[in-house]
Amino acid sequence: MPLAVLALGQLVISLDYNIVYVALPDIGAGLGFSDHDLQWVVSAYVVATGGFLLLGGRAADLLGRRRMFVVAALLYAGSSLVGGLAQSPGVLVAVRAVQGIGGSLLFPATLSVIGTLYAEGRDRNRALAVWGAAGAGGLCFGSLLGGVLVEAFGWPSVFFVNVPVAGALAVAGRLLFPADGPRDRSRNFDAAGALSATAGITLLVYVLVRAPAEGRPTPTVLGSAVLCAGLLTLFAVVERRSRDPLVPAGLLGHRGLRTAMGSAALFGATFSAVPYFLTLYFRSVRGYGAAATGLAFLVPALVVAVGTRAGERAVSVLGVRRTLAGGMALGAAGAAALAPALTSHGSYPALLPGIVLLGLGQGAAWTGLWITASAGVAPGDQGVASGMASTALQVGGAVGLALLVAVAGGIGQNASGPALLDGIRTAVLVTAAGIGCGALALFARHRTTDSTTS
Repeated sequence: MPLAVLALGQLVISLDYNIVYVALPDIGAGLGFSDHDLQWVVSAYVVATGGFLLLGGRAADLLGRRRMFVVAALLYAGSSLVGGLAQSPGVLVAVRAVQGIGGSLLFPATLSVIGTLYAEGRDRNRALAVWGAAGAGGLCFGSLLGGVLVEAFGWPSVFFVNVPVAGALAVAGRLLFPADGPRDRSRNFDAAGALSATAGITLLVYVLVRAPAEGRPTPTVLGSAVLCAGLLTLFAVVERRSRDPLVPAGLLGHRGLRTAMGSAALFGATFSAVPYFLTLYFRSVRGYGAAATGLAFLVPALVVAVGTRAGERAVSVLGVRRTLAGGMALGAAGAAALAPALTSHGSYPALLPGIVLLGLGQGAAWTGLWITASAGVAPGDQGVASGMASTALQVGGAVGLALLVAVAGGIGQNASGPALLDGIRTAVLVTAAGIGCGALALFARHRTTDSTTS
C-alpha cells in the first residue's frame, strides 16, 4: 500500500507538468493571455520546480520525509483549487509556480522514502519500476486526461482534478508512511547554501526558458544571468566552508550519482520534450480536438509503463548501466522512426512503430536512471541525492526544449502550415540524435570501466 501512494504521488507530479499542454489554447482564450505570455503557464512550473528541488531534497533529509510529503501534497491541493478559480493570467502563473514548489518538495520526498523504505537491490528496483511507470506514463497520460477534461468540463477542470487526489495523498502519506524520527540537531540546514543555491538555480532555469522566447539578449535576461552566476559562485564558496553543507562533498564524487545526473539532464532535454511537439502536431497540424489529442497519447502512456517494468527485469539480467544505455538506444531508434511518419495527412497507425520504440526506451531508461541515482547512497542523503538528480532533469528539460524550439524554427502559438510540420520533424530528429549520443557515451563509459577493472 505505501508503494501505491508513492506511485500516485509521482503520477501527480508528472500530470501537473503535462496536463496543461492540451488545455493551453483554451486557457489563453479564457483568461486573455498574449501569445508571448502563454508559455509561462508551463514555464512557471518548470522554473519553480527546478529552482527548489535541491532545497526540497535536503528538507526531506533533515525535516522528515513523511512530513515533507504531506506538506507538499497539501500545497498541491490548495494551489490547484486557486488555479481552477483563477480569473487573470497573473494569478494562474503564480499558481503554477506554487505547484512547482510543491513538486520540488514532493519529488525528492517520494524518492527518499523509497530509498529508505526498500532495501537496495531487488526490492528497491521493483519499487522504482512501479514509481517510474507512474511518472513516465504520467508525462503522456497527462495529455490524455487533459484532453478529456477540457472537452467535457473546460480548462479549470485540469486544476480541480488535483484537489481531491492531492488531498487523499496527504492523508494516505500521514497514515501509511513510517513516522519521522526526532530531528538530528547535530546536522544544520545550511541556510546560506540553501538560499544561494535555490535562488541561483531558479534564475538559471528562468534564463534558459526566457532567453529563447525573447529572441535576443535583453537587460532582464542579461541581468538575471549575471545575478545567477554570482549566486552560484556564492553557493560554491559557502559549501566549501560549511561544516554541514547542503550538498555533502562525498556525493559530488559519487560516480553513480554523477552518471545519473548526466543521464537525467539528457532525459529531460530529449524524452521529456517529445510530448510538447506531438501535441503541436496533433492539434495544429492534424487539427485534432482536445479529446482526440488526449486519446492519441493513450498508446504512448501504456507503452512507457510497459517499458519501466521491462527495465526492472532488464536490470537483473543486464545490469543497470547496460539497461540505461539500451533504453536510450531504443529511444533513439524510435525517435528516428517517428520523424518521417509525421506528415500532414498520414494515419495514426503509421506513427505507432516509432511511438512504441520510443516509449519502451523511455520507460527502461527512466527506471535505470533512478536506480543509478539511489544506489550506494546513505539513507541520510537519499533526499539530497534525488534532489541533485531531479534538478539536473529539470534544468536539462528547460535547456532541451528551448534549444529544440530554436533549432526547429517555425514553431509558435500561431504557427501553422509546412513550416510548423518541418519544425516538428526537425525537433524529433535532433531528439533522436541527442538520445543516440547519450547511449553511445554510456556504452563507451561502461566498456572503459570494464577494461579498467579487469
